[in-house]
Amino acid sequence: MAGGSSLAAASELAVLFVFRPVLAVAFVLSFILLSWYVAWRTVLVHVPLVQEIAGLRRKKPVKPKPLNRGRIARFYESQAQRNSKSEGTS
Repeated sequence: MAGGSSLAAASELAVLFVFRPVLAVAFVLSFILLSWYVAWRTVLVHVPLVQEIAGLRRKKPVKPKPLNRGRIARFYESQAQRNSKSEGTS
């Protein structure tokens, strides 16, 4: 009987010091991973900084700027045309 009771005590100690801590760590890690996955799928995918770090953001092709793109450019073009006409007449 003494061998049987020591075997039961050893199995209880194994459960207490090995199996339960391993289960606790596994539970905590799975909870953290599940929380990270839910946060990733709902919020973090839409954050531009996270997209850039994870390589999810596609680079947009850069369009060249047009030569006459606004009122100021047109103003300077008209001034240049006036100056070239005035230089040609004098």
